[in-house]
Amino acid sequence: MAEAPRLAMSRLEAVRLLRRDPIGLLERAADLGDVVRVRVPRLDLFVINHPDLVWDVLATDSRAFSKGPTMQAAKRVLGESLLTSEGEYHRRQRRLIQPLFRNERIVGFAPTIRELGERAGNRWVDREVIDVREEMARLTLGIVARTLFGSGIDEAETVRIAGALTDVLDQFDRVFSPLLPITERLPIPSTRRFRRAREVFDETVYGLIAERRASSADGDDLLSRLIRAQDLGPGMTDQQVRDEAVTIFLAGHETTSNALTWTWLLLSEHPDVEARFHERLDDEAFVRAALHEAMRLYPPAWAIGRRALSEHVADGVRIPAGAVVIVSPWLLHHDPRWWADPVSFRPERWIDDGEAARRHAYLPFGGGPRMCIGEGFAELEASVLLSTIGRTWRFEHDPAHRVELQPVVTLRPRNGMPMRAHCAPRGTSDPLDPKDPPGSETLSEHVPRPTSDGR
Repeated sequence: MAEAPRLAMSRLEAVRLLRRDPIGLLERAADLGDVVRVRVPRLDLFVINHPDLVWDVLATDSRAFSKGPTMQAAKRVLGESLLTSEGEYHRRQRRLIQPLFRNERIVGFAPTIRELGERAGNRWVDREVIDVREEMARLTLGIVARTLFGSGIDEAETVRIAGALTDVLDQFDRVFSPLLPITERLPIPSTRRFRRAREVFDETVYGLIAERRASSADGDDLLSRLIRAQDLGPGMTDQQVRDEAVTIFLAGHETTSNALTWTWLLLSEHPDVEARFHERLDDEAFVRAALHEAMRLYPPAWAIGRRALSEHVADGVRIPAGAVVIVSPWLLHHDPRWWADPVSFRPERWIDDGEAARRHAYLPFGGGPRMCIGEGFAELEASVLLSTIGRTWRFEHDPAHRVELQPVVTLRPRNGMPMRAHCAPRGTSDPLDPKDPPGSETLSEHVPRPTSDGR
């Protein structure tokens, strides 16, 4: 049995880097091979970076793994939900919720998504600087509330929920801290913020549950279905309904808002692609290609952790039971073995050259039986919003604003994404025509890889 290469750093050095620049740590590990060992306090990590080996973990041998430390920590907010649960309970919950996300159902949400996208655009002022990350989060939060929960959420409540989610995500880098078992019990500011955030989620979701019960939960939305499942036979407890609702409520908007933010940024930085995008808003294939390329460069789920329940062998390397395996869509999506010119923003690669068919090298929503249940909904939502907003607006990124990654559970831009909104309906040529030098028909611009601590 082969020995895995090991990063040459102490356990404390590794955990510091894991908290300050986890993507940088993964990239350093990937430079050593496809199965690399990283020692951190309290556990061994193995970074796996080959599509076939990744698929073994996520799909082929998925039952030999449980959720990793991050999802275990997420139970403090999400409880025992579809995202955090294991085994037969997870399979039961997925069977219950899956029908809501069938394609024939979610396509019916498109008019509502379009309406809310137009309403959001009506709030903006030409040439005003807005935080696109914040605006996309408010928009997608409202869409989840309306489409999946059948409820409206007012402006003040949206801001409150978004702030609470940020407070929670800001603390996920503590998962690998050796001091976490102590600090999470102390009344320090971060712990108090975490508890207040959880109270916000509980208050919101239990309020929605009460609203549904008052109307006999006879609707066809997600929450009504969960309550009816609770009332039939063994069903679910109030706590279980709460856990699933909070998970879908938060996860249902977070990944999409980030994907939209990165797409607007990339379009802004590539004016030739932006021009084609606005010219082809009725071409669903091109709109989705731009979205897929943005999620390739900035995958919503940038890393996925699993804990080995029994010994696992990857490429001849023995991974002991109890070890944590990290697979990273970020690494796979930027690997030149699977993608030509991997750091370039080239939506055409999804249409013209068949490169997107690389087996298991594109995993923005994970893979296997735990693949994100809302993938189809998220793609529909994002593509409808891109085409709807793109008919009236484009966004200009201020080059003075330094783009920094914040890789928490999802891949967010640190400090938001301030951009100038330009009212530019389709057909208005001046602001959309690229001013590229001759010979620039082939994309050669590269997406920078800023480190998560801004270095």
